[in-house]
Amino acid sequence: MEILYEDASLLVCVKPAGLISEEAGVPALLRAQTGAARILPVHRLDKEAAGLMLCAKTQEAAAELSGQITEGCFQKEYLAVAEGCAEEGGALYDLLFHERTKNKTYVVSRARRGVKQALLHYERLACCEGLSLLRVRLETGRTHQIRVQFASRGLPLVGDGKYGAQNRRCPLALFSCALFFRHPKTGEALRFDALPEEAWPWTLFSEALRSSAE
Repeated sequence: MEILYEDASLLVCVKPAGLISEEAGVPALLRAQTGAARILPVHRLDKEAAGLMLCAKTQEAAAELSGQITEGCFQKEYLAVAEGCAEEGGALYDLLFHERTKNKTYVVSRARRGVKQALLHYERLACCEGLSLLRVRLETGRTHQIRVQFASRGLPLVGDGKYGAQNRRCPLALFSCALFFRHPKTGEALRFDALPEEAWPWTLFSEALRSSAE
């Protein structure tokens, strides 16, 4: 697994698609790769998605970083390719309910037990061949949030059969591309960026991806 940064408190890696964020996945692999005694995921990333993940190497660092998430100081951005041509950008707000037995999230119309508010902001970077390249900033971190919020508007992510994608010739086109947080020990503001591998459908948007990274 590619590691972008590591010190005594934390580690930032690029998770490949198909690997779970929980104990038997990313943490176990990183412990074997680095020899670290402890790897604690600070946030989760869908098994089907790829991209940046932050892990703590001490309980104290994990607690501090988790506190930043609660306070809204920890920010995540994603790149996604959706079917259809999305609007130029804006905010998406929904009420979401996650059904654990099916591991699927639904947009619902009213608040009730288990329903959570979900908010994201997005920008359309490009359209090509009936697909949209989106940059998404999560304001809340609900299970499958990006996938279900866009799918509910007729814009399922490419490769996402669970939420109605017609084009399934590739893995889920969702990539965690940026992380912003404070170092749990020094308080230094840190930012990490990455781009998805050069494979379809990302190759349709090579120029827009390069521009977004500048």
